[in-house]
Amino acid sequence: MAKRFASLWFRHLLTDWLMIREPDLKDKIVVFTIPQRGRKVVTAISKQASVLGITPGMPLADAKALVPEIYAVDEKPGREAKLLRGLGEWCIRYTPVVALDHPHGLFLDISGCAHLWGGEYNYLKEIVTRLRSKGYDVRGAITDTIGAAWAVARYGKVRPIIETGKQAEALLPLPPAALRLEAPILERLNKLGLRTVGSFTGMPRSVLRRRFGEPLLQRLNQALSQDEEYIEPIQAIEPFQERLPCLEPIRTATGIEIAIQKLLESLCKRLQGEGKGLREAVLKCYRIDGKVLQQCIGTNKPSCNAEHLFKLFALKIAAIEPALGIELFVMEAFKVEDLLPGQETLWKISTALNNDEVVSLLDRLGNKLGADKIHRYLPDEHHLPERSVKEACSIAEKPAAKWQTDNPRPIQLLRRPERIDVTAPIPDYPPMLFRYKGKVYPVVKSDGPERIEQEWWLQEGEHRDYYIVEDENGQRYWVYRSGHYDAAQKQDWFIHGFFA
Repeated sequence: MAKRFASLWFRHLLTDWLMIREPDLKDKIVVFTIPQRGRKVVTAISKQASVLGITPGMPLADAKALVPEIYAVDEKPGREAKLLRGLGEWCIRYTPVVALDHPHGLFLDISGCAHLWGGEYNYLKEIVTRLRSKGYDVRGAITDTIGAAWAVARYGKVRPIIETGKQAEALLPLPPAALRLEAPILERLNKLGLRTVGSFTGMPRSVLRRRFGEPLLQRLNQALSQDEEYIEPIQAIEPFQERLPCLEPIRTATGIEIAIQKLLESLCKRLQGEGKGLREAVLKCYRIDGKVLQQCIGTNKPSCNAEHLFKLFALKIAAIEPALGIELFVMEAFKVEDLLPGQETLWKISTALNNDEVVSLLDRLGNKLGADKIHRYLPDEHHLPERSVKEACSIAEKPAAKWQTDNPRPIQLLRRPERIDVTAPIPDYPPMLFRYKGKVYPVVKSDGPERIEQEWWLQEGEHRDYYIVEDENGQRYWVYRSGHYDAAQKQDWFIHGFFA
């Protein structure tokens, strides 16, 4: 099979990407800049900017002298390469061999692929049309060699598809820059008046080697298919995804259950083989009417237990409406983590959070009621009670500090202390009674005070003197006075919690 290659050239990659994200910039003159030797230099330009004479490498001040209303954006290192790789992974749908051509292009080995789209013309048209519909200004070409495809995509003016064996004819009228030569070689060719590829290809190879070096001959031979050129294809990260097409549309809950079980068995087998566990997954159901239904689940710990995961999805089956039928099921684990092996012990002693049955129960409750309804809290190193706890990110997170056990703490702590009216002897005595939400609570017992200072590095404010008080019904409360006693003004008292 004869080799065929396609080259894609994104003429304004970064600015096109920005305008796709911010459509209001489409009519503006956009450039990207980087600081260089105390000034900003243009690195990427939009189509409108190129028409007005702005070029990469131009100082931003000079560009603004030409076009005062220019819109400049600071370039982040690596953004262009990341964007180009993303486009390369998108192109894998057209061929399994896609390589990056930094900074603004892609190479595609399309050997044996174009006939699936009805020929090379339709193949190239499909790729270019879809990329342009997304907002990218792209040009493409197809030839026998990588070098010729690169040249025709950037400098060709007649046709983008060159027939097999005709790349030499396509290269002859193009400028020497079409051979991807270094700047010093291009300067020497220009000084000698050699302004097309055809003006020097007929010269003896020994003369070209002596005057311009081996790189010129290498690029020329690669473009003419006399030397083979290799590309390094993108290795796309394969998602943890399983697909199940249906011979007949699925309309029943039983059919959906069977599909989910099969998908989970395959997915968990892959995860287990790579030592991974599922944390979040999505089930996509493609109906024959074109609608896609989605249901998501999450777990507290990485899991590849198909039986447990099926119980979580089983809670969602009632929400799936098959209508005329589902023709394709897709399950993807979009969040996975390393699966920690369980440790066997001589005696089966484990804490609640390490108990698989407890974790399974939390998973079922979280997926039924909502993950935001279940929380786990850890101690935090702060003085004020409302700051002394924090929400855990996961069930496996370890506490950075120990729970305070020196002094009693209420079983229910208010999110914010609430003001109360208090009658108290002076000075520094606990309350005799207090009024809370319109009700009077006579105090028969009390303990305290416990002084808690403000954290000066976080905020300013008065210290707090906390008391545990008990009313005549035996109920106990955690109240405090803010600041020192002052006979000249009324004291601020607050209730902060309730004991069992």
